[in-house]
Amino acid sequence: MKYVLIIPDGCADLPVDALGGKTPLQAAHVPAMDAIAREGMVGRSDNTPAHFPAGSEVANMALFGYDPNRYFTGRAPIEAAARGLQLGPYDWAIRCNTVTIENQIMVDFTAGHVSTQESQRILESMQSAMGPQPWEFVPGVSYRNLLIYRGSAGNASPFSSDTKTRAPHDLTDLSVVDDYPRGPGCDWLSDLMQRSAELLPDHPVNVDRRARGLRPVTHLWLWGLGKTPTLESFAQRFGVRGAMITAVDLLRGLAALVGWDRIEVPGATGYLDTDYAAKGRWAIEALNRYDMVCVHIEAPDEASHEGRVEEKIKALESIDQHIVGPIHEALKKLGEYRILVTPDHPTPVSTKKHAHGWVPFAICGQGIAMQGCSAYDEVTAAQSNLQFAKGWELMPRFLSRSPFDTMN
Repeated sequence: MKYVLIIPDGCADLPVDALGGKTPLQAAHVPAMDAIAREGMVGRSDNTPAHFPAGSEVANMALFGYDPNRYFTGRAPIEAAARGLQLGPYDWAIRCNTVTIENQIMVDFTAGHVSTQESQRILESMQSAMGPQPWEFVPGVSYRNLLIYRGSAGNASPFSSDTKTRAPHDLTDLSVVDDYPRGPGCDWLSDLMQRSAELLPDHPVNVDRRARGLRPVTHLWLWGLGKTPTLESFAQRFGVRGAMITAVDLLRGLAALVGWDRIEVPGATGYLDTDYAAKGRWAIEALNRYDMVCVHIEAPDEASHEGRVEEKIKALESIDQHIVGPIHEALKKLGEYRILVTPDHPTPVSTKKHAHGWVPFAICGQGIAMQGCSAYDEVTAAQSNLQFAKGWELMPRFLSRSPFDTMN
């Protein structure tokens, strides 16, 4: 049996007035996703418990079949795993965004999608300016970076599970005054953020960006801290050997933690300009070597964060044409298979931020009865009897040898 999980990140949405009351998924032309709905079932899952932040870190862990109540420790340590960073028992990983804040408003949580090279230069300057410290900056891709706190038995970190931070992408166009870190270690984090604001105005990177009419990096925003989680191997739990295709460290990290191989696709950017067709081709090739292939596409989520409904529709249509359609056709030639298409969480274009709530999924293949649905979208899913209030229970059913229609 071959399994494929396709995750159009942040795909789920609310009705949009400009679309005549339709969601972007309803407005998009997605014949391949609709075909999966017709040939199988449509349902809903709620992947993020209300007491967790509404974001990809919790939602994707649930999609993989892991209860976040048991396994989730924070976003940053998952991304640290993606880079092969080893955290000791007293170490903490902290997500570090290069952002643009003006008059205490989060103008851009990506600082105009600052380049990887620019972020690296800024972090090197911060590291040098701070002098010897028990932490180190780790450059990532574009605005997505890490800060690692190295503690010891004699110098334990000031943080705890009660340290609260706010994701910058949930503050777009909003005041940040009341959203600086809170709880144990908050003074340490807030001080570092303030020192970045003092260092960066005249940094050569910002001088150059302003000269080119680009947004400057005004702050380092620290959030999502945690210690390394311990996740059981996916192969041991489910007897399935998997591989991940993504351009985002969060998904790379989850793959590393559950023991999946990671396939790096040339042209995969984690943004709207990603090479959708290349992801589709590489996924099809990977099916010859793995029991399960997961393809994650960040583009719909990025479009939502920017409030660009037409770009979200285009992203969904590109995913359908270049990823879902070709992969489904390839699966039909390989024998028994199941394919599951589902976002991790909603990201409404109207709010530009992640949200809690139900997301629609479509599934078809061996052992899955035809439900009689004609389309894959939020409204159709809401009318289905196939509901998973605990999203982490969907994966075991997806991989189960028993007929899936026993859930209907």
